[in-house]
Amino acid sequence: MPSKEHRLPPLSPTEEEFVRELGRVMMALPRVVDADMARDARLALSEYTTLMHLSEAPGRHLRMSELAAACNLSLSGMTRVVNRLEKQGLIQRAKCDEDRRGWNAVLTDSGLERLEKAWPTHLASVRQHILDRLGDHDLAHLTSALRHIATTSAPPCGPEA
Repeated sequence: MPSKEHRLPPLSPTEEEFVRELGRVMMALPRVVDADMARDARLALSEYTTLMHLSEAPGRHLRMSELAAACNLSLSGMTRVVNRLEKQGLIQRAKCDEDRRGWNAVLTDSGLERLEKAWPTHLASVRQHILDRLGDHDLAHLTSALRHIATTSAPPCGPEA
């Protein structure tokens, strides 16, 4: 926080409106996509995202801490998601080959199949709630701005799992 001697100027009306609308989107968007996923694909958005990141990883596995960071979850939150997916046979855990201390989450063939079945629901939801509403806005520019915010605002990573 700035000291009392260093006062920041208040937000302009345009800045204030942007910050408030961004906050609304950050809260509402995951909820509506999660509701679509749960209703139509019987998979929570956090589970879909976990399977997606594992499917894109070399060897279809990631260290638990890396997976948590990729999914923007705490390590304990990621553990709960992996526990649910492991009970369904969609993920397995394996000791890390690199140091034998940590654990990897490994996408099973069943997990990949489940992801592929859920993908059309995710695609339809994202198109309906995001892309179809952006119209002629410059997606490359918006993406660049969001990436800049995300990369300069990311908290430091925690200890490895």
